[in-house]
Amino acid sequence: MNKLIAAAALGLAAVAAMAGADAPNGAAAPAPTLTYVFSIRATLDPAVEVGQSEGGRRRFIAVTGGEVYGPRLRGKVLDGGGDWQTILPGGLTKVEAKYFVKTDQGAVIEVTNPGLRTASAEVVERLAKGEDVDPSLYYFRTTPNFRVGAPELDWMQRHAFVARGIRRPDHVVIDYYMVE
Repeated sequence: MNKLIAAAALGLAAVAAMAGADAPNGAAAPAPTLTYVFSIRATLDPAVEVGQSEGGRRRFIAVTGGEVYGPRLRGKVLDGGGDWQTILPGGLTKVEAKYFVKTDQGAVIEVTNPGLRTASAEVVERLAKGEDVDPSLYYFRTTPNFRVGAPELDWMQRHAFVARGIRRPDHVVIDYYMVE
């Protein structure tokens, strides 16, 4: 009987050790890694100021084209998309870009790219005026998702992605990373 109790206790200890990974003091699983997959350089029209709404200053910036380049995807950004922004007090800008990409093979990808940009009030105003600002002075991250019809691009719908943006006066560069 003591051997049975000892074996049960050992089994419970092993289960408790495995459950310990779920403990609030530690990660439950290894941290995900990021794999760079492509970048977009999208050309932009000047911002259209909408005015105050939803607690902030609303703007729209039309996407007029651009290029897609990187190890997993090449193509062009199609004209006709846009970026809807809300500039909030305290240096927070919420963004939601929607546009289409056409690959070199002819497949069309619908991109929805919500995110945020944070900076000091001075940097936010400089960016809003279209000035060239050092990217180290702001935080610009997005969580894109993709809709694809081409089977060879299905991987884009089966992974999570994060991206980092750099805003320039007449374009934006967004580097896309797949979360592994």
